[in-house]
Amino acid sequence: MSDNSIKIAILSRNKSLYSTKRLVEAIENKGHECVILDHLKCDIVIEQDKPAIFYHGQKLTDIDAVIPRIGASVTFYGAAVVRQFEMMGIPTAVESQALVRSRDKLRSLQILARSNVGMPKTVFTNYSKEVKQIIDSVGGAPLIIKLLEGTQGYGVVLAPTRKAAESIIEAFHSMKARVIVQEFIEEAKGADIRAFIVGNKVVGAMKRQGKEGEFRSNLHQGGTGTLIKLSKEEREVALTAARAMRLSIAGVDMLQSERGPLVLEVNSSPGLEGIEKSTNRDIATQVINFVEKMVFEEKNRKKRKKPQSGS
Repeated sequence: MSDNSIKIAILSRNKSLYSTKRLVEAIENKGHECVILDHLKCDIVIEQDKPAIFYHGQKLTDIDAVIPRIGASVTFYGAAVVRQFEMMGIPTAVESQALVRSRDKLRSLQILARSNVGMPKTVFTNYSKEVKQIIDSVGGAPLIIKLLEGTQGYGVVLAPTRKAAESIIEAFHSMKARVIVQEFIEEAKGADIRAFIVGNKVVGAMKRQGKEGEFRSNLHQGGTGTLIKLSKEEREVALTAARAMRLSIAGVDMLQSERGPLVLEVNSSPGLEGIEKSTNRDIATQVINFVEKMVFEEKNRKKRKKPQSGS
């Protein structure tokens, strides 16, 4: 290893996942050392001025940077591990607060609305009985109903008629399941755009098209991804959304509508497989380039803070 090599930890529960394997490959190709840590097996030691993390009984040392790949179902503990690395002065590609913020769908939508990016009309209530008013607020049926805890297209329902919408909303409310009701953008024709952002730059974009008869465009739901060139407005909206969420690495999902690009979601742990295969670009290396820059900037900052001898 060269003098400029660094040790990067990937927080991932499955080393055989495409995204994890590609990041490992990119790290090693650049001459750096890589370690994969299952964040659920990290023990956090909280002590004044001595924050530490133990992994399989061994104290973690000499790590220069962390790339979190935290699944939505373990956000609470995963974010706590990321936060502990931050307390240890180790830079992370995704900040703990940004990770938590991005996983709260309601909070995310409020932040995006405040940032003046276009969004589909959305309603969230505390199990309100005013179902007809909710439906009217998003322009009537057809409309989309989403579980707040859903991911990868699961827990997303298209209600084609008012009657269906009323029945679905009332059924979710009776189960105490929290949902958001959202305007259906018909002209999107079951497609959306994923813009992949690293640093302050869009490094790749794909159009995801749902399979025939399917309104969800998620690749996990059988959708297909193809390379797309973003318009200037789409690029600016994607960057504005990522900045609003304070995410340095993000997947911004947008719909193409008659009133311009509309942001659906900002993903803090976007997968690499779909975007790399659709664009034929080495996105993993772009991520590692960003991490390198982040580490060296942190090292220079610490040098500047260090008191000079003899002064």
